[in-house]
Amino acid sequence: MITSLIPASPDAVDDAGLLRLYAYPASDRPFVRFNFVAAADGAATSGGFSAGLGNDGDKRIFAVLRRLADVVLVGAGTIRAEGYGGSLVDDDARSWRAEHGLAEHPAVAVISGSLNLDPSGSFFGSAPVRPLVLTSASAPAGRRAALADVADVVDCGEDDTVAVPAVLAELRRRGLLRVLCEGGPAVLGDFTRSDAVDELCLSISPLLAGGDGPRIAVGDSPDDAVALALVSLLTEDSALYTRYRRAS
Repeated sequence: MITSLIPASPDAVDDAGLLRLYAYPASDRPFVRFNFVAAADGAATSGGFSAGLGNDGDKRIFAVLRRLADVVLVGAGTIRAEGYGGSLVDDDARSWRAEHGLAEHPAVAVISGSLNLDPSGSFFGSAPVRPLVLTSASAPAGRRAALADVADVVDCGEDDTVAVPAVLAELRRRGLLRVLCEGGPAVLGDFTRSDAVDELCLSISPLLAGGDGPRIAVGDSPDDAVALALVSLLTEDSALYTRYRRAS
């Protein structure tokens, strides 16, 4: 049973309540929401995977966030580690999305400067919608040609770096304004340095995972730390589900 600490309420939060709470604000540009889970000691993985940190409440919120998004954005490393083959939303979510004027399945976009992705893998072979691969102009031509058969491959950077402003411009051009980014840490680091994170949904698992795994963000720090404001806090079974929005 998920309950709300901020705003405070003694009642359980059902799925309709979660959909209202996590609804995207009206925006004429991409609104970028990141979703991560971490252990209480800051570890972003357990046994090498983030999935080992989540509980049932985290999974419910995870599904709600996908239901609301126009596009699910991930880094290539997350695709290689987590798979992402097949549908990202269930039949109920497809029906709900259609009833609310959304595409039945969110678009799926992958950031990959090197195009180190397997075009014959399950991510592409069982994709419910044609994936969008956002890369750099210097990506290997052979990999580009192979992926072009199974995805839309778009340059979003002139050198060997995928530029965050170009990624957002491409998503905006396609009308994909409600952005849900599910990782990985390098992507959050890049977006943080570009001051392009509007919201962070961070589930804090009541576990001590230890190890030397990654944080939820890696890479160089921004010139100035990005200030956030806590806008909601939910809990279930000692886990905390935070939602921070960029402070105005």
